[in-house]
Amino acid sequence: MAASRITGVPSVWFGPLLVSLVLLTFCFWSPCRAAPQGTASNSQSSSSTPSQTKGSSDAQRDKRLVLKDGTYQIVREYQRNGDRVRYLSAERGDWEELPASMVDWDATAKYAADTANSSEELAQKIHAQEEAKRMDNVSDIDASLQVGNGTFLPEGEGLFVVEGKSVRLVKQAVAGNKRDKMRTVEQVLSPIPIVPGKQKVYLAGEHATLRLRTTTPEFYLREPPSDPERVSPIEKSSRPGETGPEVILIRAKQMHGGRELESIKTLFGQRIDENVDEVAIQRWEVAPNVYRFTLGEQLTPGEYVLAEILPDGLNYFVWDFGLDAAGAAGDTKAKK
Repeated sequence: MAASRITGVPSVWFGPLLVSLVLLTFCFWSPCRAAPQGTASNSQSSSSTPSQTKGSSDAQRDKRLVLKDGTYQIVREYQRNGDRVRYLSAERGDWEELPASMVDWDATAKYAADTANSSEELAQKIHAQEEAKRMDNVSDIDASLQVGNGTFLPEGEGLFVVEGKSVRLVKQAVAGNKRDKMRTVEQVLSPIPIVPGKQKVYLAGEHATLRLRTTTPEFYLREPPSDPERVSPIEKSSRPGETGPEVILIRAKQMHGGRELESIKTLFGQRIDENVDEVAIQRWEVAPNVYRFTLGEQLTPGEYVLAEILPDGLNYFVWDFGLDAAGAAGDTKAKK
């Protein structure tokens, strides 16, 4: 009996104690050994995602081999070798062959062209939507408005001229009003005041300081927001309208010591005729309080004025510029 005892424990207890230790060890280690299996299962499940993504990406590049019997094979790619066509089937994933005479090559080419055109139209539509969204989101950040050939509209209010990648601020000049002295004398001498009067709106100086370098510039006018208490650098000779700026482009008539913008005839203090040499322009609202003006024709060498039409007539605070013959000739050569 002494040989059957371990550290004083009776042999009758040793059997059940040993079984309990074995069961406890088994229960303790079983979850740890099962964990890697679950991890491997999760890893296998997640690793299938790239495969699915790759499959969907490859499906977008699938082609069609249209057969003469009206059916077609969906292929990833194909090679024409003499009288045989070898293709990678998108459905079975294996390389297969068929006689080239079974393929309707015109229909196959037409399908490829139609697919390419559809993809291009979709890309253009998405691009147009993104551009429209970007323009709708234009806020007070001046640099967000792109103009010309990849440049941006400078900060601040005023009129800007864009020539390619060049953007310059056009400063305002003040026009004046001048009566025709001969008409005034005729009115005094006439016993009945029926001789119409004549006035001229003019700018001092025969040439504008700003000279353009192209015959097809674009203009951008950033106006102040409607706030009567806000001081703006854009001067107006009367109250502006409420439907956006009505701006006209005037070809000025050079005169001795100045430039004539408008000739006005009056009778009994009322205007009866106005003579202005206008150049056709079109207005586009490209952002809140920002307007783009494009020309309806190329400019010829001369002096020009952009003027705003206000409810009371022509705004005497105008934007003047000129185009020299050398600048027009250089722009013509550059376009050729």
